Amino acid sequence: MVDHLKARLDKLKKIHETTHRKTSLYSDIAKINPSHTSKSLGCLQKAPAPGKKLQKVGFLMLWVPEPTGVTCAIGGPMILAGRYLDKKYNGATIHDIGHHTKHTMTSISDFKKTIF
Repeated sequence: MVDHLKARLDKLKKIHETTHRKTSLYSDIAKINPSHTSKSLGCLQKAPAPGKKLQKVGFLMLWVPEPTGVTCAIGGPMILAGRYLDKKYNGATIHDIGHHTKHTMTSISDFKKTIF
């Protein structure tokens, strides 16, 4: 029979090793040139979303009343291009990644509960 205290101790050792690796990784990242690091981390915090902006401008142009209909002819393709960019361009931020990871973990735990 497996000793539960020994199993718990092994689990705590693994957690300690993981946190130690993460802290050493973060400290190594901090040693890199801070201007480039801060710029990269800033991009992860606020990712630009050109597809959404293009869609909004397209909808505005589509609904602008104009007698010649030029804005309607331009607005439709802008909306389609925005949707295409939205699918192809990854505008995910750290918050989005954390949210999806948490959702996946709950799905996995629900799946495990239904099996066991």
